[in-house]
Amino acid sequence: MFDVGLEARERAITIAVVRKGTDPEVVREHMDELGLLLDTAGADVVASLYQERDKPDVASAIGKGKVEEVKALVEEHDVQMVVFDDDLSPTQTRNLEEELKVKVLDRSGVILDIFASRARTIEARTQVELAQMEYMLPRLTRMWTHLSKQFGGIGTKGPGETQIETDRRILRNRIQRLREKLDDIEVNRAVQRKGRESIPRFALIGYTNAGKSSLMHALTKAEIHIEDRLFATLDTTVRAIDLPNGKHVLLSDTVGFIRKLPPQLVASFRSTLSETLEADVLIHVADVSHRHVKDHVAIVEEMIASLGVHDTPVILVFNKIDAVEDRHLLDDIGMEYPGCVFISATRSINLGRLLADMQAVLESLSVQRTLRIPYDRMKDVSTVYDELEVLERLDGDESVTLIVKVPSDKLLLFSNTYAPYIQNNTSTNVH
Repeated sequence: MFDVGLEARERAITIAVVRKGTDPEVVREHMDELGLLLDTAGADVVASLYQERDKPDVASAIGKGKVEEVKALVEEHDVQMVVFDDDLSPTQTRNLEEELKVKVLDRSGVILDIFASRARTIEARTQVELAQMEYMLPRLTRMWTHLSKQFGGIGTKGPGETQIETDRRILRNRIQRLREKLDDIEVNRAVQRKGRESIPRFALIGYTNAGKSSLMHALTKAEIHIEDRLFATLDTTVRAIDLPNGKHVLLSDTVGFIRKLPPQLVASFRSTLSETLEADVLIHVADVSHRHVKDHVAIVEEMIASLGVHDTPVILVFNKIDAVEDRHLLDDIGMEYPGCVFISATRSINLGRLLADMQAVLESLSVQRTLRIPYDRMKDVSTVYDELEVLERLDGDESVTLIVKVPSDKLLLFSNTYAPYIQNNTSTNVH
């Protein structure tokens, strides 16, 4: 019997197709996370099942027998949608909807729907729409008119309602315009970042709902949206803080990661993630109270590596220690991840240690900068050699190009002294 208060929410069945021999605990973790995604999107999971197969069925992912089982569950629980944990092909989606007579989505579709409902700024809305359009392009055969009129709700927000009559040509034109718009936004963002180049930058990264925004609030006291839901934060927030030695630094928070994040989202959010890509130091926040925290740490590390971040120093922070009853767990994690920091952002536990570690890493860090000095200012070239470590020199027709190593604590002085010669290049960390 369902509560009256839940009737406004959609009811869903979740399904996973896994290889034979897959650890049931791993399957449960994936399905639990899919359930949390649906809860965030506004649905309640009334049944969850998985099927072991050597490979998904080409026509329906789960085969005819399982389709009949799911059809019975749909009728029994008055379900509005069936959601698969892995991506479905357009053919599989269409066949399943014809058989089950309800919406059929995959994890990517749910995540895109969450992003569509939570995007607030022009940049985030543009990024989400681009990802949705690219997701929709091969799925035009899903008949969005039919879906929006008969099903509604999760999976039909955004372009599903506004681009019903669209064909592939119009859709591709729209995608191109959105990409151009994001390019313009990125140019503006790059100008903003250039104005902050002289200030060291820290970026918060982590699995979604690990507590990054809570930590941002605890360190900066800024009014930031905090919610115990997946993907509570989509837009980048940048705030200034002071380290214990009075050093002025910038701290940024942006969208969290999750396993099986749609590649369209990663691509379209690249300008937002540029705050992470160009940070001098990363602060990786993990929820130590989560039973699969080690998996979450590994997933984030893989995502960051896939974005091309390899040499940036990382401070690993295990948050929510106040929610851990077994203190031996913290000892074990501390041994497995030497140098990590245990904190509680909501209760401000051990934040002083984190700030001290941030200061220590920054003091040990230097960055590369490129200077281009005209030959009529060779005196300044000599000064550079006297004051800085020159990593590389290129003598051109009209000027000398020097790649130099600048200690982080001298960045501001360096920027003021050599402003006319500094080239607009990305920081490179040097250890």
